[in-house]
Amino acid sequence: MASIYTCIECGTNLNLNTTNLYPQDFYFEAGNKGTLSFSSIDSTKFRFEKEDKIRPFFETVNYWGIQRKRTKIKCNSCGCLVGYIYDDGQPLTISPGQFGLGPSQAIPRAPRYRFKTKALRIASET
Repeated sequence: MASIYTCIECGTNLNLNTTNLYPQDFYFEAGNKGTLSFSSIDSTKFRFEKEDKIRPFFETVNYWGIQRKRTKIKCNSCGCLVGYIYDDGQPLTISPGQFGLGPSQAIPRAPRYRFKTKALRIASET
């Protein structure tokens, strides 16, 4: 049974397809808690904003922290933040990884469209 995903703020159908939905227990480096992850989306329904900033790990002057690159996904109708794009999806190449020990950061990965469940209204299609 398919589901209809709409924006919680304005009720616009976001045209997300359940066939592109990753399973809830699928492992991602950036996590998957409280979100739904899709392998592809209809980009006409969204606006995208690049985000590149450094977040501190500790509250010290000498520590720079980690750099986070991601893209915000906003509803095209109302501008509500509905999720983020991460680059930790499926590997784009079949490779054993560095030293044959599994996937490596050097292997290009497909984008993962991660939507916050709090920003979506999910209804069953009847």
